Amino acid sequence: MASTIEEPNVMEPQNETPTGPEPCAETCKGALDLLREYGRERPEVIALWSFGIGFVLGWKLKPW
Repeated sequence: MASTIEEPNVMEPQNETPTGPEPCAETCKGALDLLREYGRERPEVIALWSFGIGFVLGWKLKPW
């Protein structure tokens, strides 16, 4: 008794993922919401990171 195995059609997409600006906007919105929540819980950490990033960028860019 011979059994046949059907191979998937490679021309048809198996898993379609949404494309366009909507998925990125949802991801960014979610990340910002989490960052705001973390900032409410630990504002000193956010302040130190912001100061540190600003210091390094200002030092490397040297706008004067």
